[in-house]
Amino acid sequence: MSGTALKAACYVRVSTENQLDNYSIEEQTRRLEAYCASKGWAVSGVYADGGYSGGNTERPALRKMLGDIRGGQVDIVLVHKLDRLSRSQKDTLTLIEDGFLRRGVEFVSVSENFDTSTGFGRAMIGMLSVFAQLEKEQITERLTMGRVGRGRAGLYHGGPVSPTGYTYAGGRLVVDEYKAAQVREVFGLFLSGHGVSAIRRRMDERYGGWSSHSLVSGILRNTVYIGKVKFNQVQYDGVHEAIVDPAVFRQAQALLRGGRPKAPLRSGCLLTGLVRCARCGARYSANHGYYKCYSRAKSDQRYIADPDCKNKHWEIARLDGVILAAISALRYDPARAGAAEPPVPGASALKRRVTAAGSQISRLIGLCQAGGASAGEIAPRIAALRQEQEALSRLLSQPAGERSAAAAPYGPRAVSPGSGLEEQRMLAGGLIQSVSIDGERLHIRWRI
Repeated sequence: MSGTALKAACYVRVSTENQLDNYSIEEQTRRLEAYCASKGWAVSGVYADGGYSGGNTERPALRKMLGDIRGGQVDIVLVHKLDRLSRSQKDTLTLIEDGFLRRGVEFVSVSENFDTSTGFGRAMIGMLSVFAQLEKEQITERLTMGRVGRGRAGLYHGGPVSPTGYTYAGGRLVVDEYKAAQVREVFGLFLSGHGVSAIRRRMDERYGGWSSHSLVSGILRNTVYIGKVKFNQVQYDGVHEAIVDPAVFRQAQALLRGGRPKAPLRSGCLLTGLVRCARCGARYSANHGYYKCYSRAKSDQRYIADPDCKNKHWEIARLDGVILAAISALRYDPARAGAAEPPVPGASALKRRVTAAGSQISRLIGLCQAGGASAGEIAPRIAALRQEQEALSRLLSQPAGERSAAAAPYGPRAVSPGSGLEEQRMLAGGLIQSVSIDGERLHIRWRI
């Protein structure tokens, strides 16, 4: 580097913990100006950050110097020591390579004879990069160990937004009963035959804020709702309270893995496509009031497995009734459900939330009357709180048993005579893989 017209930027820094004479702003400035004079460089500016840590790059004088570099006002940057620029090897390397050298600006550390205009100085960049990578890996290792430790301790360590149904307080997930009731309702709707799009629309109409299909599908797959936490594909038992019964969650996962069944060709038949002949292996068709083995009915030559099959016909109404009764019984069969009745949203928690929402509305109105906020600013917040109150009041008006229905996988409500055939068909197809007929004997192969 030669020539006497170079414009030199002198960067100086002290932290609040380091005000020794040798490192004072004045002493650093004096030494850098003397060095520039010995080289014949013109000092274009002194950039001083007094009382700022070198642990990050968010410093006003440093930011201004980088701006001047981008504006072409600097040819070379000087510091008294490397740690004046940054105490992070990674940040130091980034500043030198991206902030200085990439823009044609050289860098000099006076005390350490670090000068990027020389071969030795440029070699130091490679050494710095090694230490920067080491520092990065050590930080990553420490963070990973911390997260694994939190996972083993059962503590949630997700992103800045808590999962729907929880708030984050004191380092732990705490159930928000109002939102938790909505999560249970999502599972109940899904297991009753509703698709993700239909669930999203219904939830948004009732509660607001359900604008994303991914929100619904994410909830259906998130093990946090059965009391689990996960890190790096490893799952741990969480210390937080579960919102959804494990049996309900397992049934939802079975449906998600298997996919929703296609709609039957005949709208008047519950089990089209599900019934098989246990004797010849052919499918059963539904026509003229009966489920019939294709081999015996010979209605379609393509599906005949054994022309001599004599398996029994079943009346459509009778077989449908047997299957619907078996589905209804699932809810009350501990061996199949795998757990007791799912948790019921607590009325006391819902009432407290209603009261809290009312108090927030009163405070907002008072704030507006006192001139602390305009009506336009608080109106949307009041509207959202009132919508929440209305939804909570609807939940409270239901008997406890009905409030738990959203968390229950099946039951009389899902397959009652008043249920639509489409809902019953989706429910049966989601739960049942096949129904085998062997005369009067039936075997149901469940998806769950």
